[in-house]
Amino acid sequence: MSSKERIVLGIDPGLANTGWGVVLQRGSRLSCVAYGCISTDTSQPLAQRLKLIHEQMGAVIERFAPTCVGIETVWFGQNITAAFATGQARGAALVACAEGGLDVGEFTPRQIKLAVVGTGSAEKEQVQYMVRKLLSLDHEPKPDHASDALAAAICYTTHDGPASAGGAGAGGLDALVAAALARDEAQAAARRARADGGIAADGAHSAAAQDDGASGAAAASGAASAAHRGSAARAELLARVREGRA
Repeated sequence: MSSKERIVLGIDPGLANTGWGVVLQRGSRLSCVAYGCISTDTSQPLAQRLKLIHEQMGAVIERFAPTCVGIETVWFGQNITAAFATGQARGAALVACAEGGLDVGEFTPRQIKLAVVGTGSAEKEQVQYMVRKLLSLDHEPKPDHASDALAAAICYTTHDGPASAGGAGAGGLDALVAAALARDEAQAAARRARADGGIAADGAHSAAAQDDGASGAAAASGAASAAHRGSAARAELLARVREGRA
């Protein structure tokens, strides 16, 4: 793996459900490798549930060999009992990360939302939508815990990316957002052309098909101008979610 390429693990801790997501970062480009959820049975003793989280997280790390991890911190704002349970699950997952020698980045829910959506008060649906767009997925990752874990991995790249992988960073993430918006526009143009039965359908469809994420013609154009309109593109995508147009 080159110096500008790395595998980032994301973790959304929880005693009942601990989500995990693996993201491959090549420079400023991000792609989803795998994701899933570790679920524990409420009928089992606490120690056994924590052991399961530790063992299965260790298996994920062994399988995908990430070098770093972004993990959500515990929020004590509502249910103290639930927060303590989450903290215990988080500890079990962190032990597995330490055993794997991973660099750890810890982020609050607000930091993760800010990095992925552009606002710390984003709704869960908005985060899921942006995760799908930024990773060029054709669906929203399920369950929600896995989507949140992928968001934590993306957040890690925005905080540490430039130093370690040629990174996404703030500007690079805006480039990804601009690319996603450009891809949406190209696909919408193709659909309009097909609906009209015009000659332009083939050309538009071809352009959309050639776009493999951030490297297609439309995406490249959007990424190239990200320095000027990346933040605006992110805001427009967020507006689409709010208005139900996404």
